Amino acid sequence: MKFCRECNNILYPEDRDRRTLFFACRNCEHQVVSDKNCVYRNEAHHTAGERTQVLKDTVRCALCGHGEAVFFQATARGKEGMTLFFVCCSPDCGHRWRE
Repeated sequence: MKFCRECNNILYPEDRDRRTLFFACRNCEHQVVSDKNCVYRNEAHHTAGERTQVLKDTVRCALCGHGEAVFFQATARGKEGMTLFFVCCSPDCGHRWRE
């Protein structure tokens, strides 16, 4: 969690079409450009009995060729069943696609 150096309120992550991550205070309008692209990281710790699915295939972005993408599974509009949605991790690209 980051705090404003001007008024000590919480700084919130924002992007607002600038494609640059920054943290902004909603009280005094102070802004700080982030030095990292990660806002939140969830690390799941499992016991030996739990089943975890690990994908070993690498996914390349068709637009820029970057070899890392994050994904989530959801239902697509007008389709039955689940669909994988991918987002390229390259800070210069951010291309989105589904499979």
